[in-house]
Amino acid sequence: MAKIDVVEVESAAQLKAFITYPNKLYRDDPNYVTPLLAERKEFFDKKANPFYRSARTQLFLAVRDGEVVGRIATCVSYRHNEYHQEQTGFFGFFDTPDDYEVAQTLLKVAMITLKKAGMDRMRGPLNFSTNHECGFLVDGFDSPPMVMMTYNYPYQVKLAEKFGLKKAMDLLAFSITAKTGIPPRLQSIVNRLKERSKVTMRQIDMSKFEEELAVVQQIYDSGWADNWGFVPMDKAEFAHMAKNLKQILDPRIVSIAEHEGRAIGFSLALPDINQALIRLKGKLFPLGLLKLLWHTKVRSKIYQARMVIFGVVPDFQKRGIDSLMFTETFNRCTAVGYHTGEISWVLESNEMMCRAAEQMGAVPYKRYRIVEMPL
Repeated sequence: MAKIDVVEVESAAQLKAFITYPNKLYRDDPNYVTPLLAERKEFFDKKANPFYRSARTQLFLAVRDGEVVGRIATCVSYRHNEYHQEQTGFFGFFDTPDDYEVAQTLLKVAMITLKKAGMDRMRGPLNFSTNHECGFLVDGFDSPPMVMMTYNYPYQVKLAEKFGLKKAMDLLAFSITAKTGIPPRLQSIVNRLKERSKVTMRQIDMSKFEEELAVVQQIYDSGWADNWGFVPMDKAEFAHMAKNLKQILDPRIVSIAEHEGRAIGFSLALPDINQALIRLKGKLFPLGLLKLLWHTKVRSKIYQARMVIFGVVPDFQKRGIDSLMFTETFNRCTAVGYHTGEISWVLESNEMMCRAAEQMGAVPYKRYRIVEMPL
């Protein structure tokens, strides 16, 4: 068999090959959602994306007989290592055929690259941090991923484990439908909690987006501070991510919890734009734009929402506020036409959040895995 060469992405043509390689790998898989080429190019633009100010990333392609047969990326996040007092390097964007030789070659390059950078552990897949898409899908291959969730063939994690990577953490996605509804007993408890706690929920005010953003970041930084793998974002990176999400935001299902005028919690649900993207096959122009507008503006075409973020500031945690926010978000989503939802992702070790989701009637239906190994 021909030798496998690994080349680092340096040119625009190589970047396009890196971005589009999965389109070929998954072309016969009906559950694969092709990312928009323009959006992916913008994400990898080191001048436009503030993430790269605190991280060093490298992209690699595996080539055999002149054909791209795999890809992988490495990331050294200075902010992660400073925050956690670690020397952990990350790999991500890892896609290969069911060919251990290709997978081994790419993982070995990632390992050597991170070791040379002074890292003592390799963890992934993260594209490029826990603030982005992360984890191998290991259970739940029978449906497309929702917005900002990963997808891969079942063999991908097995190739990584054969290389020596071992489970570090599993992430869970819970499914919930309007038919299930909030259990009456839980709704009754939540109603009493709302009266007793004096916590109110309000819709995000898009006319004051910048001000709201500052409030949300404060909640995010404090509410997630102790979570496994959490990486705080600086103001520029947070604003950049919010600007991108704003394009698909439905303010009716984005809420801020307040107690006597103080913002103490934040809930973000997003329309599952993947329901539109799966039809576009990565192309936005010229007809793609019309299709995207059609599928996003006509409510009947997007009936799923992903509950992405639920956070409460530390001094209001363990008071049942998470259940209040869960039920409020669910009720708002169903009221405006989203009848299928996903709560994701939740750390398997976060027993409180897992229990809150299950009490709502949600059931775990997808599982994602982050693996690691010492260098």
